[in-house]
Amino acid sequence: MKIKNLLKNLLLITAISFTTSSCADWLKVDMEDGIMEDKLYSENEGFFTVLNGIYSSMNQTYGSTLSMGVIDVMAQYYNVPANGTHPYKVYANYDYQDNSFESTSSSLWQNTYKMIANINVLIDHCDAPQSALSSRYYPIVKGEALALRAMLHFDLLRLYGPIYSAETESSQAIPYLDIPNNKDIMPILSAKEVCDKILQDLKDASDLLKDDPIRTVGVQADDTGEQPLNNQDNPTFLRNRQYRLNYYAVQGLLARLYMWMGNKTEAYNCVSQLLNEITLNQTFPWVTRAAATSTSAPDRVFSTEVMFGLYNTSRGNLFDALFSQSLEGNALTFVGGLSGDDSKLAQFYGTNSSSDYRRRMWEEVVTSTDSEGAEGGGVSNSITYSLKYEQVSTDSYFKSMIPLMRISEMYLIVAECTDDLQEAQDALHQIRWNRNLTTDEEVTADNKDQLITDEFAREVIGEGQLFFYYKRHAMEEFASGTDATSTYKMLLSNYVVPLPKSETDNRQ
Repeated sequence: MKIKNLLKNLLLITAISFTTSSCADWLKVDMEDGIMEDKLYSENEGFFTVLNGIYSSMNQTYGSTLSMGVIDVMAQYYNVPANGTHPYKVYANYDYQDNSFESTSSSLWQNTYKMIANINVLIDHCDAPQSALSSRYYPIVKGEALALRAMLHFDLLRLYGPIYSAETESSQAIPYLDIPNNKDIMPILSAKEVCDKILQDLKDASDLLKDDPIRTVGVQADDTGEQPLNNQDNPTFLRNRQYRLNYYAVQGLLARLYMWMGNKTEAYNCVSQLLNEITLNQTFPWVTRAAATSTSAPDRVFSTEVMFGLYNTSRGNLFDALFSQSLEGNALTFVGGLSGDDSKLAQFYGTNSSSDYRRRMWEEVVTSTDSEGAEGGGVSNSITYSLKYEQVSTDSYFKSMIPLMRISEMYLIVAECTDDLQEAQDALHQIRWNRNLTTDEEVTADNKDQLITDEFAREVIGEGQLFFYYKRHAMEEFASGTDATSTYKMLLSNYVVPLPKSETDNRQ
Protein backbone atom coordinates (compact mmCIF):
# COMPACT_ATOMS: atom_id res chain seq x y z
CA MET A 1 0.00 0.00 0.00
CA LYS A 2 1.10 3.60 -0.46
CA ILE A 3 2.78 5.12 2.57
CA LYS A 4 0.65 8.26 2.36
CA ASN A 5 -2.46 6.12 2.80
CA LEU A 6 -0.92 3.92 5.45
CA LEU A 7 0.05 6.88 7.62
CA LYS A 8 -2.86 9.19 6.93
CA ASN A 9 -3.93 8.89 10.56
CA LEU A 10 -0.89 10.96 11.51
CA LEU A 11 -2.87 13.96 10.33
CA LEU A 12 -5.66 13.36 12.80
CA ILE A 13 -3.99 15.39 15.52
CA THR A 14 -6.54 18.08 14.74
CA ALA A 15 -8.93 16.04 16.85
CA ILE A 16 -6.97 17.31 19.86
CA SER A 17 -6.74 20.95 20.88
CA PHE A 18 -3.39 21.99 22.35
CA THR A 19 -3.24 25.16 24.44
CA THR A 20 -0.33 27.60 24.34
CA SER A 21 1.04 28.16 27.81
CA SER A 22 4.40 27.45 29.42
CA CYS A 23 5.57 24.16 30.86
CA ALA A 24 4.69 25.43 34.33
CA ASP A 25 0.99 25.69 33.38
CA TRP A 26 1.00 21.94 32.69
CA LEU A 27 -1.20 21.28 29.75
CA LYS A 28 -3.96 18.76 29.26
CA VAL A 29 -6.15 17.69 26.39
CA ASP A 30 -8.63 20.54 26.22
CA MET A 31 -12.03 18.95 25.49
CA GLU A 32 -15.24 20.87 26.01
CA ASP A 33 -16.92 19.44 29.15
CA GLY A 34 -14.84 16.30 28.72
CA ILE A 35 -17.36 14.98 26.18
CA MET A 36 -14.98 14.98 23.23
CA GLU A 37 -12.23 13.37 25.30
CA ASP A 38 -14.51 10.59 26.52
CA LYS A 39 -15.68 9.96 22.98
CA LEU A 40 -12.13 9.90 21.65
CA TYR A 41 -11.07 7.23 24.13
CA SER A 42 -14.19 5.12 23.73
CA GLU A 43 -12.59 2.71 21.25
CA ASN A 44 -9.20 1.44 20.11
CA GLU A 45 -9.06 3.79 17.14
CA GLY A 46 -9.25 6.81 19.44
CA PHE A 47 -6.10 5.71 21.26
CA PHE A 48 -4.40 5.18 17.89
CA THR A 49 -5.44 8.65 16.75
CA VAL A 50 -3.98 10.34 19.82
CA LEU A 51 -0.72 8.40 19.64
CA ASN A 52 -0.36 9.03 15.91
CA GLY A 53 -1.06 12.69 16.52
CA ILE A 54 1.80 12.91 19.00
CA TYR A 55 4.19 11.38 16.48
CA SER A 56 2.96 13.89 13.93
CA SER A 57 3.42 16.78 16.37
CA MET A 58 7.06 15.79 16.85
CA ASN A 59 7.72 17.23 13.42
CA GLN A 60 7.23 20.72 14.89
CA THR A 61 10.17 20.21 17.22
CA TYR A 62 12.39 17.85 15.27
CA GLY A 63 11.88 19.24 11.77
CA SER A 64 14.10 22.30 11.48
CA THR A 65 15.24 22.47 15.10
CA LEU A 66 16.30 19.12 16.58
CA SER A 67 17.17 17.24 13.42
CA MET A 68 18.39 18.92 10.24
CA GLY A 69 18.56 22.59 11.20
CA VAL A 70 19.38 24.47 14.39
CA ILE A 71 21.02 21.69 16.38
CA ASP A 72 23.30 20.70 13.48
CA VAL A 73 24.36 24.32 12.99
CA MET A 74 25.31 24.26 16.68
CA ALA A 75 27.52 21.25 15.87
CA GLN A 76 29.40 23.49 13.37
CA TYR A 77 28.67 21.25 10.40
CA TYR A 78 28.01 24.14 8.03
CA ASN A 79 29.62 27.27 6.65
CA VAL A 80 27.94 29.87 8.86
CA PRO A 81 30.51 32.68 9.40
CA ALA A 82 30.46 34.29 12.84
CA ASN A 83 30.55 37.81 11.44
CA GLY A 84 28.42 37.30 8.35
CA THR A 85 24.73 37.77 7.61
CA HIS A 86 23.68 34.15 7.50
CA PRO A 87 20.20 33.73 9.07
CA TYR A 88 21.51 30.88 11.25
CA LYS A 89 24.44 32.91 12.61
CA VAL A 90 22.81 33.26 16.04
CA TYR A 91 22.79 29.47 16.45
CA ALA A 92 26.33 28.98 15.20
CA ASN A 93 27.48 31.64 17.70
CA TYR A 94 25.48 30.19 20.63
CA ASP A 95 23.99 33.64 21.13
CA TYR A 96 21.45 32.44 23.66
CA GLN A 97 20.38 35.95 24.67
CA ASP A 98 19.35 36.89 21.15
CA ASN A 99 15.60 37.30 20.70
CA SER A 100 15.45 34.87 17.79
CA PHE A 101 17.23 32.15 19.77
CA GLU A 102 14.98 32.81 22.74
CA SER A 103 11.94 32.49 20.49
CA THR A 104 13.18 29.18 19.06
CA SER A 105 14.00 27.85 22.51
CA SER A 106 10.67 28.89 23.98
CA SER A 107 8.75 27.29 21.13
CA LEU A 108 10.72 24.06 21.44
CA TRP A 109 10.19 23.96 25.20
CA GLN A 110 6.47 24.64 25.08
CA ASN A 111 5.72 22.32 22.18
CA THR A 112 7.66 19.46 23.75
CA TYR A 113 5.93 19.76 27.10
CA LYS A 114 2.56 19.98 25.37
CA MET A 115 3.28 16.64 23.74
CA ILE A 116 4.40 15.16 27.06
CA ALA A 117 1.25 16.41 28.80
CA ASN A 118 -0.93 14.76 26.18
CA ILE A 119 1.10 11.56 26.43
CA ASN A 120 0.30 11.53 30.14
CA VAL A 121 -3.41 11.84 29.41
CA LEU A 122 -3.13 8.95 26.97
CA ILE A 123 -1.30 6.78 29.52
CA ASP A 124 -3.92 7.65 32.13
CA HIS A 125 -6.68 6.45 29.80
CA CYS A 126 -4.75 3.26 29.04
CA ASP A 127 -4.82 2.38 32.74
CA ALA A 128 -8.30 3.71 33.55
CA PRO A 129 -10.79 1.23 35.04
CA GLN A 130 -12.76 -0.43 32.23
CA SER A 131 -10.52 1.18 29.61
CA ALA A 132 -11.79 0.73 26.07
CA LEU A 133 -8.29 -0.19 24.88
CA SER A 134 -8.15 -3.89 24.08
CA SER A 135 -5.61 -6.17 25.72
CA ARG A 136 -4.01 -6.79 22.32
CA TYR A 137 -3.12 -3.14 21.82
CA TYR A 138 -2.52 -2.08 25.43
CA PRO A 139 1.18 -3.04 25.59
CA ILE A 140 1.94 -1.40 22.24
CA VAL A 141 0.06 1.84 22.93
CA LYS A 142 1.28 2.29 26.49
CA GLY A 143 4.78 1.04 25.66
CA GLU A 144 5.20 3.54 22.83
CA ALA A 145 3.70 6.32 24.96
CA LEU A 146 6.16 5.69 27.79
CA ALA A 147 9.04 5.57 25.32
CA LEU A 148 7.93 8.85 23.77
CA ARG A 149 7.72 10.50 27.19
CA ALA A 150 11.23 9.28 27.96
CA MET A 151 12.69 10.37 24.63
CA LEU A 152 11.20 13.86 24.74
CA HIS A 153 12.45 14.45 28.28
CA PHE A 154 15.85 13.03 27.34
CA ASP A 155 16.31 15.40 24.43
CA LEU A 156 15.29 18.34 26.63
CA LEU A 157 17.82 17.16 29.20
CA ARG A 158 20.56 16.82 26.57
CA LEU A 159 19.89 20.37 25.42
CA TYR A 160 19.20 22.24 28.66
CA GLY A 161 20.92 20.04 31.22
CA PRO A 162 24.57 20.09 32.28
CA ILE A 163 27.40 18.11 30.73
CA TYR A 164 26.68 14.97 32.72
CA SER A 165 29.29 13.76 35.22
CA ALA A 166 29.60 12.73 38.84
CA GLU A 167 30.30 16.38 39.63
CA THR A 168 27.28 17.78 37.76
CA GLU A 169 24.61 15.11 38.19
CA SER A 170 23.14 16.95 41.17
CA SER A 171 22.82 20.20 39.17
CA GLN A 172 19.34 21.44 38.32
CA ALA A 173 18.19 20.44 34.86
CA ILE A 174 14.52 20.29 33.81
CA PRO A 175 11.11 19.30 35.22
CA TYR A 176 9.86 15.76 34.58
CA LEU A 177 6.18 15.74 33.78
CA ASP A 178 4.67 12.33 34.55
CA ILE A 179 1.39 13.25 36.24
CA PRO A 180 -1.66 13.75 33.99
CA ASN A 181 -3.78 16.90 34.21
CA ASN A 182 -1.49 18.45 36.81
CA LYS A 183 -1.63 22.25 36.75
CA ASP A 184 0.85 22.74 39.58
CA ILE A 185 4.28 24.11 38.87
CA MET A 186 6.48 21.03 38.81
CA PRO A 187 9.93 21.28 40.41
CA ILE A 188 13.09 21.42 38.36
CA LEU A 189 14.88 18.16 39.07
CA SER A 190 18.56 17.37 39.10
CA ALA A 191 20.14 15.79 36.06
CA LYS A 192 20.41 12.44 37.85
CA GLU A 193 16.79 12.52 38.98
CA VAL A 194 15.69 13.17 35.41
CA CYS A 195 17.91 10.36 34.11
CA ASP A 196 16.49 7.96 36.69
CA LYS A 197 12.94 8.77 35.59
CA ILE A 198 13.86 8.40 31.91
CA LEU A 199 15.49 5.07 32.69
CA GLN A 200 12.41 3.79 34.48
CA ASP A 201 10.10 4.82 31.66
CA LEU A 202 12.34 3.12 29.10
CA LYS A 203 12.58 -0.08 31.14
CA ASP A 204 8.80 -0.15 31.54
CA ALA A 205 8.38 0.51 27.81
CA SER A 206 10.83 -2.30 26.99
CA ASP A 207 8.84 -4.75 29.11
CA LEU A 208 5.57 -3.75 27.49
CA LEU A 209 7.01 -3.94 23.97
CA LYS A 210 8.68 -7.33 24.41
CA ASP A 211 6.16 -8.85 21.97
CA ASP A 212 6.41 -6.01 19.46
CA PRO A 213 5.69 -7.53 16.01
CA ILE A 214 8.94 -6.02 14.74
CA ARG A 215 10.74 -8.85 16.56
CA THR A 216 8.95 -11.54 14.59
CA VAL A 217 7.81 -10.07 11.28
CA GLY A 218 10.10 -7.06 10.91
CA VAL A 219 9.28 -3.44 10.14
CA GLN A 220 6.47 -4.32 7.67
CA ALA A 221 7.24 -1.51 5.28
CA ASP A 222 6.25 -3.27 2.06
CA ASP A 223 3.46 -1.96 -0.18
CA THR A 224 1.02 -4.85 0.05
CA GLY A 225 -2.28 -3.06 -0.35
CA GLU A 226 -4.66 -1.35 2.03
CA GLN A 227 -4.64 -2.72 5.57
CA PRO A 228 -7.69 -1.44 7.46
CA LEU A 229 -7.37 -0.65 11.14
CA ASN A 230 -9.77 -3.43 12.05
CA ASN A 231 -7.92 -6.12 10.13
CA GLN A 232 -7.37 -8.59 12.95
CA ASP A 233 -4.48 -10.40 11.29
CA ASN A 234 -2.37 -7.43 10.28
CA PRO A 235 -3.86 -4.06 11.30
CA THR A 236 -2.39 -0.83 9.97
CA PHE A 237 -1.54 0.32 13.47
CA LEU A 238 1.00 -2.49 13.88
CA ARG A 239 2.76 -1.91 10.56
CA ASN A 240 5.61 0.43 9.57
CA ARG A 241 7.41 -0.02 12.86
CA GLN A 242 10.28 2.24 11.79
CA TYR A 243 7.91 5.17 12.24
CA ARG A 244 7.10 4.12 15.81
CA LEU A 245 9.20 3.89 18.95
CA ASN A 246 9.42 0.13 18.54
CA TYR A 247 11.15 -2.37 20.82
CA TYR A 248 14.54 -1.99 19.15
CA ALA A 249 14.39 1.80 19.17
CA VAL A 250 13.71 1.63 22.91
CA GLN A 251 16.88 -0.46 23.34
CA GLY A 252 18.72 2.17 21.32
CA LEU A 253 17.39 4.91 23.60
CA LEU A 254 18.48 2.92 26.64
CA ALA A 255 21.97 2.69 25.17
CA ARG A 256 22.03 6.44 24.48
CA LEU A 257 20.96 7.14 28.05
CA TYR A 258 23.58 4.84 29.54
CA MET A 259 26.23 6.52 27.40
CA TRP A 260 25.02 9.94 28.58
CA MET A 261 25.30 8.78 32.20
CA GLY A 262 28.77 7.33 31.60
CA ASN A 263 27.67 3.73 32.13
CA LYS A 264 29.48 2.09 29.24
CA THR A 265 29.05 -1.41 30.63
CA GLU A 266 25.25 -1.26 30.47
CA ALA A 267 25.35 0.53 27.12
CA TYR A 268 27.59 -2.18 25.66
CA ASN A 269 25.41 -4.99 27.01
CA CYS A 270 22.27 -3.33 25.68
CA VAL A 271 23.67 -2.74 22.19
CA SER A 272 25.32 -6.16 21.93
CA GLN A 273 22.02 -7.94 22.57
CA LEU A 274 20.25 -5.60 20.16
CA LEU A 275 22.74 -6.15 17.33
CA ASN A 276 22.76 -9.91 17.82
CA GLU A 277 18.99 -10.07 17.41
CA ILE A 278 18.56 -7.68 14.51
CA THR A 279 21.47 -9.27 12.65
CA LEU A 280 19.95 -12.72 13.07
CA ASN A 281 16.54 -11.50 11.88
CA GLN A 282 17.92 -9.06 9.28
CA THR A 283 15.55 -6.45 10.68
CA PHE A 284 17.44 -3.33 9.56
CA PRO A 285 19.53 -4.39 6.55
CA TRP A 286 22.29 -2.12 5.28
CA VAL A 287 21.41 0.03 2.31
CA THR A 288 22.08 -1.65 -1.02
CA ARG A 289 24.27 -0.23 -3.74
CA ALA A 290 21.24 -0.03 -6.05
CA ALA A 291 19.24 2.00 -3.54
CA ALA A 292 22.08 4.33 -2.54
CA THR A 293 23.15 5.07 -6.12
CA SER A 294 19.75 5.13 -7.85
CA THR A 295 19.46 7.94 -10.37
CA SER A 296 15.67 8.25 -10.17
CA ALA A 297 15.11 7.90 -6.41
CA PRO A 298 18.39 7.66 -4.46
CA ASP A 299 17.91 6.54 -0.87
CA ARG A 300 20.19 9.12 0.73
CA VAL A 301 18.81 8.52 4.24
CA PHE A 302 19.65 4.79 3.98
CA SER A 303 16.09 4.11 5.09
CA THR A 304 16.36 0.37 5.67
CA GLU A 305 18.91 1.06 8.43
CA VAL A 306 16.70 3.51 10.33
CA MET A 307 15.56 2.14 13.69
CA PHE A 308 13.24 5.09 14.30
CA GLY A 309 12.31 8.07 12.20
CA LEU A 310 9.54 10.58 11.68
CA TYR A 311 7.09 10.68 8.80
CA ASN A 312 7.07 14.29 7.61
CA THR A 313 5.08 15.12 4.48
CA SER A 314 6.68 18.58 4.54
CA ARG A 315 10.23 17.27 4.29
CA GLY A 316 10.56 18.77 0.83
CA ASN A 317 9.62 22.19 2.19
CA LEU A 318 12.20 21.84 4.97
CA PHE A 319 14.82 21.00 2.37
CA ASP A 320 13.89 24.08 0.34
CA ALA A 321 14.06 26.30 3.43
CA LEU A 322 17.45 25.00 4.61
CA PHE A 323 19.48 23.51 1.77
CA SER A 324 18.09 24.66 -1.57
CA GLN A 325 20.52 26.10 -4.10
CA SER A 326 18.10 28.99 -4.62
CA LEU A 327 19.06 30.22 -1.13
CA GLU A 328 22.67 30.66 -2.24
CA GLY A 329 24.59 32.21 0.67
CA ASN A 330 21.73 31.62 3.09
CA ALA A 331 21.69 27.85 2.61
CA LEU A 332 23.33 25.39 4.99
CA THR A 333 26.35 24.30 2.95
CA PHE A 334 29.88 22.98 3.19
CA VAL A 335 32.73 25.39 2.57
CA GLY A 336 34.63 24.86 -0.70
CA GLY A 337 34.02 22.42 -3.51
CA LEU A 338 34.11 18.64 -3.77
CA SER A 339 37.88 18.20 -3.59
CA GLY A 340 41.09 20.03 -2.77
CA ASP A 341 42.65 21.35 0.42
CA ASP A 342 40.02 24.10 0.75
CA SER A 343 37.15 21.61 0.61
CA LYS A 344 35.42 20.59 3.80
CA LEU A 345 33.92 17.65 1.93
CA ALA A 346 37.34 16.16 1.20
CA GLN A 347 38.45 16.70 4.79
CA PHE A 348 35.16 15.46 6.21
CA TYR A 349 35.18 12.09 4.45
CA GLY A 350 38.94 11.63 4.44
CA THR A 351 41.35 10.17 1.93
CA ASN A 352 40.40 7.32 -0.40
CA SER A 353 36.70 8.04 0.12
CA SER A 354 35.57 8.90 -3.40
CA SER A 355 33.44 5.73 -3.53
CA ASP A 356 31.66 6.50 -0.22
CA TYR A 357 27.87 6.47 -0.69
CA ARG A 358 27.65 9.36 1.75
CA ARG A 359 29.67 11.64 -0.53
CA ARG A 360 26.94 11.30 -3.14
CA MET A 361 24.72 13.46 -0.91
CA TRP A 362 26.54 16.60 -2.05
CA GLU A 363 26.62 18.71 -5.18
CA GLU A 364 29.10 21.41 -6.11
CA VAL A 365 27.85 24.61 -7.75
CA VAL A 366 30.15 27.27 -9.17
CA THR A 367 28.79 30.58 -7.94
CA SER A 368 31.05 33.12 -9.62
CA THR A 369 34.01 33.55 -11.94
CA ASP A 370 36.47 36.41 -11.88
CA SER A 371 37.48 36.83 -15.52
CA GLU A 372 40.35 39.10 -14.50
CA GLY A 373 42.14 36.38 -12.62
CA ALA A 374 45.77 35.52 -13.14
CA GLU A 375 46.65 35.40 -16.84
CA GLY A 376 42.96 35.77 -17.67
CA GLY A 377 42.23 32.26 -16.47
CA GLY A 378 39.54 33.34 -14.05
CA VAL A 379 38.88 32.32 -10.46
CA SER A 380 35.85 30.18 -9.62
CA ASN A 381 34.10 30.10 -6.26
CA SER A 382 32.18 26.99 -5.34
CA ILE A 383 29.49 26.05 -2.86
CA THR A 384 28.79 22.44 -1.87
CA TYR A 385 25.09 21.82 -1.28
CA SER A 386 23.57 18.97 0.68
CA LEU A 387 21.11 16.74 -1.19
CA LYS A 388 20.31 14.37 1.68
CA TYR A 389 16.71 15.50 2.09
CA GLU A 390 16.08 16.55 -1.50
CA GLN A 391 12.63 15.42 -2.59
CA VAL A 392 12.74 12.30 -4.73
CA SER A 393 10.47 12.10 -7.74
CA THR A 394 8.83 8.78 -6.98
CA ASP A 395 6.45 7.76 -4.20
CA SER A 396 9.20 5.94 -2.30
CA TYR A 397 8.77 4.64 1.22
CA PHE A 398 11.52 6.94 2.49
CA LYS A 399 10.29 10.06 0.68
CA SER A 400 9.03 11.66 3.91
CA MET A 401 11.43 10.00 6.38
CA ILE A 402 13.53 11.99 8.86
CA PRO A 403 15.85 9.54 10.65
CA LEU A 404 16.29 9.96 14.39
CA MET A 405 18.14 6.70 15.16
CA ARG A 406 20.03 4.26 12.95
CA ILE A 407 21.92 0.99 13.38
CA SER A 408 25.32 2.53 12.62
CA GLU A 409 25.06 4.47 15.89
CA MET A 410 24.78 1.16 17.70
CA TYR A 411 28.01 -0.10 16.11
CA LEU A 412 29.72 3.15 17.09
CA ILE A 413 28.58 2.63 20.69
CA VAL A 414 30.18 -0.83 20.62
CA ALA A 415 33.40 0.68 19.28
CA GLU A 416 33.41 3.35 21.98
CA CYS A 417 32.62 1.03 24.87
CA THR A 418 34.89 -1.92 24.16
CA ASP A 419 38.48 -2.13 25.37
CA ASP A 420 39.21 -4.68 22.63
CA LEU A 421 40.78 -2.73 19.76
CA GLN A 422 40.02 -5.50 17.29
CA GLU A 423 36.33 -5.42 18.26
CA ALA A 424 36.31 -1.64 17.88
CA GLN A 425 37.95 -1.94 14.48
CA ASP A 426 35.45 -4.58 13.36
CA ALA A 427 32.55 -2.34 14.41
CA LEU A 428 33.94 0.63 12.47
CA HIS A 429 34.71 -1.55 9.47
CA GLN A 430 31.15 -2.86 9.45
CA ILE A 431 29.95 0.67 8.82
CA ARG A 432 32.62 1.60 6.30
CA TRP A 433 32.30 -1.59 4.26
CA ASN A 434 28.59 -0.90 3.93
CA ARG A 435 29.33 2.62 2.75
CA ASN A 436 31.26 1.13 -0.18
CA LEU A 437 34.70 1.77 1.32
CA THR A 438 37.41 -0.85 0.97
CA THR A 439 40.24 0.82 2.88
CA ASP A 440 40.37 1.38 6.63
CA GLU A 441 42.84 2.61 9.18
CA GLU A 442 44.03 0.26 11.87
CA VAL A 443 42.40 1.18 15.17
CA THR A 444 44.91 1.97 17.89
CA ALA A 445 44.64 3.31 21.41
CA ASP A 446 45.79 6.69 20.09
CA ASN A 447 43.42 7.08 17.14
CA LYS A 448 40.34 5.17 18.30
CA ASP A 449 38.43 8.16 19.69
CA GLN A 450 39.07 10.32 16.64
CA LEU A 451 38.05 7.57 14.22
CA ILE A 452 34.77 7.08 16.09
CA THR A 453 34.11 10.83 16.15
CA ASP A 454 34.79 11.16 12.43
CA GLU A 455 32.52 8.27 11.55
CA PHE A 456 29.77 9.47 13.88
CA ALA A 457 29.77 12.91 12.22
CA ARG A 458 29.53 11.36 8.75
CA GLU A 459 26.66 9.08 9.73
CA VAL A 460 24.28 11.49 11.45
CA ILE A 461 24.53 14.73 9.50
CA GLY A 462 21.04 16.19 9.22
CA GLU A 463 19.80 14.03 12.10
CA GLY A 464 20.54 16.18 15.14
CA GLN A 465 22.94 13.96 17.10
CA LEU A 466 26.44 15.40 16.69
CA PHE A 467 26.02 18.36 19.08
CA PHE A 468 24.92 15.97 21.81
CA TYR A 469 27.88 13.68 21.04
CA TYR A 470 30.27 16.61 21.45
CA LYS A 471 28.52 17.66 24.65
CA ARG A 472 28.65 14.16 26.14
CA HIS A 473 32.41 14.14 25.57
CA ALA A 474 32.81 17.78 26.73
CA MET A 475 34.84 18.39 23.58
CA GLU A 476 36.58 21.76 23.54
CA GLU A 477 37.81 21.41 19.96
CA PHE A 478 36.21 19.84 16.92
CA ALA A 479 35.90 20.26 13.15
CA SER A 480 35.13 23.77 11.93
CA GLY A 481 32.32 24.49 9.52
CA THR A 482 33.87 27.65 8.10
CA ASP A 483 37.39 26.42 7.41
CA ALA A 484 38.11 23.02 5.93
CA THR A 485 41.45 22.52 7.63
CA SER A 486 40.97 24.17 11.03
CA THR A 487 39.06 23.35 14.19
CA TYR A 488 36.43 25.17 16.22
CA LYS A 489 37.32 26.15 19.79
CA MET A 490 34.27 25.42 21.93
CA LEU A 491 33.47 26.97 25.30
CA LEU A 492 32.04 24.31 27.60
CA SER A 493 29.43 26.80 28.80
CA ASN A 494 28.00 26.92 25.27
CA TYR A 495 26.86 23.32 25.60
CA VAL A 496 24.25 24.28 28.19
CA VAL A 497 21.30 26.16 26.71
CA PRO A 498 19.58 28.27 29.41
CA LEU A 499 15.96 27.52 30.18
CA PRO A 500 13.72 29.83 28.14
CA LYS A 501 12.59 33.04 29.78
CA SER A 502 8.97 32.05 29.21
CA GLU A 503 9.62 29.29 31.75
CA THR A 504 11.90 30.99 34.25
CA ASP A 505 9.80 34.17 34.39
CA ASN A 506 6.76 32.09 35.25
CA ARG A 507 8.55 30.62 38.26
CA GLN A 508 9.40 33.91 39.92
